[in-house]
Amino acid sequence: MPHRKKENHEKPLMDLFPKLIPYATGFLTVEEPHELYWEQSGNPDGIPVVFLHGGPGGGTSPAYRQFFDPDHYRIIIFDQRGAGQSTPTASVENNTTAHLISDIEALRTHLSIEKWHVFGGSWGSTLALSYAVKHADRILSMTLRGIFLMEQDSMDWLLGTNKNIFPESWEEFISVIPEKERENLLEAYYKRLMKDDTPEQLEAAIAWSTYESSCASLIPNYQIITTDEQKTQAIQISKIECHYFRNQLIKPEDSLLHQVDKFRHIPSIIVQGRYDMVCPIYSAHRLHQVWPEAEYIIVQDGGHSALDPAIRSRLIEATENFKKIKP
Repeated sequence: MPHRKKENHEKPLMDLFPKLIPYATGFLTVEEPHELYWEQSGNPDGIPVVFLHGGPGGGTSPAYRQFFDPDHYRIIIFDQRGAGQSTPTASVENNTTAHLISDIEALRTHLSIEKWHVFGGSWGSTLALSYAVKHADRILSMTLRGIFLMEQDSMDWLLGTNKNIFPESWEEFISVIPEKERENLLEAYYKRLMKDDTPEQLEAAIAWSTYESSCASLIPNYQIITTDEQKTQAIQISKIECHYFRNQLIKPEDSLLHQVDKFRHIPSIIVQGRYDMVCPIYSAHRLHQVWPEAEYIIVQDGGHSALDPAIRSRLIEATENFKKIKP
């Protein structure tokens, strides 16, 4: 019997598990010039789960370890090519969806894991679904948040239609681009973000990152970027995202929606914020229509961020639910 859509209901929200320190960290060498940072925390003998971060280029955070019961799960987190602690920082060389899928498999093999749970939101949901198309036999379950199908309409929303919801943020976003170039914002930003180690790149990166972060939470969070670490993160996410939006969009004939049969059988939960302004609910609805077997949870008081309280709670409920699945 297909899982039906659930609406939000009144009950106490679940909080993150306690903070964790990794028991193992390392770097995995993949195609030149990339080395990927990875870490493991929780139970070394537990059931493996891999966390796929957003962006592309978003990198990981210590808080991401806390979505999982550390007594049950062996928690694997890594930074994708060019992101977070992976090196070289913000590199778009040999950086495609196909490369990232290959990296997930390389990490699974490196850590001697037969099968694992997969957890991904936003771009991480795109990557999780793309990985499932190729390697469904390695997946125990999928927890997906803020569905992003990496198609043209997804990019058009973020770099266009969303100005109707966040007009003040939009005005700041386009202010760094001369009026004569605003007809194609993606190309205008791409030209600037690929100019490494220049004031023009940093200005564009801060504008891109600030705009996206202002849309990401149910209650808008207007980020102020001042530290060197924040500037590096802004360059990573803006440059890599712009590269993917320009060069890695999925064509309609190759849509993930056409490939659901390859992973339909995998136990999965989709958690979607009603007021997600980065990955609007339309994409999750389309996925639900072709994949009714996956449980579909609309969070009525949720936005995009995994750390929005209501979204966070439903994600933790999902990881708790999947504890019943054994390899």
